[in-house]
Amino acid sequence: MSDTIGFVGLGRMGANMARCLHDKKFKVTAVYDVRPEVTADLAREIGATACSTLAQVTELADIIFTVVTDDKAQLGIFESPSDNLLRGKAEGKIFVNCATVSPKVHVKVEEIVGKVGASSLEGCMASSIPQAREGKLYLMVGGKEAVFQKVKPVLDALSTALTYAGTAGKAAQVKALVNMVMNINTLALAEGLGLAHALGLNLDMIRNVFAQTGAASRVLQTDGEDMQNREHSCFFSAEHAAKDSGIALALARELGLQIALADATKCQYDRLVKLGAGELDKSAISELTFLDRRAREIPE
Repeated sequence: MSDTIGFVGLGRMGANMARCLHDKKFKVTAVYDVRPEVTADLAREIGATACSTLAQVTELADIIFTVVTDDKAQLGIFESPSDNLLRGKAEGKIFVNCATVSPKVHVKVEEIVGKVGASSLEGCMASSIPQAREGKLYLMVGGKEAVFQKVKPVLDALSTALTYAGTAGKAAQVKALVNMVMNINTLALAEGLGLAHALGLNLDMIRNVFAQTGAASRVLQTDGEDMQNREHSCFFSAEHAAKDSGIALALARELGLQIALADATKCQYDRLVKLGAGELDKSAISELTFLDRRAREIPE
């Protein structure tokens, strides 16, 4: 594919997606992050231009992936009066927005970029850092199908499973559901292991039993041992778990739907964030469910 590619947001996911595409011989020509040193380091590593403005990314790339933090940041990179992606030559460019943000934000971004002759897609990710680096993401895409088909070769290179969910906002709805259920499962596992520990049961045995019964889950595979060993190196942060649970809750409330487990899960992750543990992995929710941990300082 001859299109050039840019990245805005070079955190755990964005930087590794850029590395992956570079390794697969795509033309990653422009990178940008609010941290200039991070931008410079990745640019040197993959031979891209370290952009000092958002507008410069648009000037240098045909397809721009954005991987930012939240609704405010997602809108800001398109609307900020001081510097935004649309101040470059944006006509004909395609923006693939990969942050987990509210569906309505993706709809608004599509409207904003359409006014200058550009296009946007939502590329919602249900995977973590190793999958981003290896091109094994699970991607849910929303937006105009013709735009999706144009970008599909690049998305295929980043993923092992690619789902077109429909028009703008639909992929974000699906992602909200995925993260809602994942976060509920994470808290449920933490409570199960915490109660098992309080009962004096062997946690290796308990995890083995869980794995072979109705208590089995993907989260048990990814987080169970980490919860037991208090190993909370971050792959998906507690802060993001709280934010994403809030997106699902807002969707439910708009529809008049009560989802008690999602509500309780957000409350627990909010507690964890207030304790200063928002940058730890979501597995750190177990720090609230083990009797011998609750009175201790959250580990760094």
